[in-house]
Amino acid sequence: MSDFGRKVDEASAKVNKSVSEAAERLEKESAEFITYLNNEVVPAVRQHSTKALRVAAEKLARLADYMDQHHKGQ
Repeated sequence: MSDFGRKVDEASAKVNKSVSEAAERLEKESAEFITYLNNEVVPAVRQHSTKALRVAAEKLARLADYMDQHHKGQ
């Protein structure tokens, strides 16, 4: 039975080591991913969002001009 206990302990140690290594890698990868999001994705989204707002504002201004022209003609 002691041989079985030793094998269980060895298997448990292997699993613990694997889990520990996976957790360390996950922490490192998630930190790199967050950095990437903050440095690359967020600025791009902000830039495109402001561009979309500017386009929408321009189209609304044209619509208002159109409405003014057609309202005055009535």
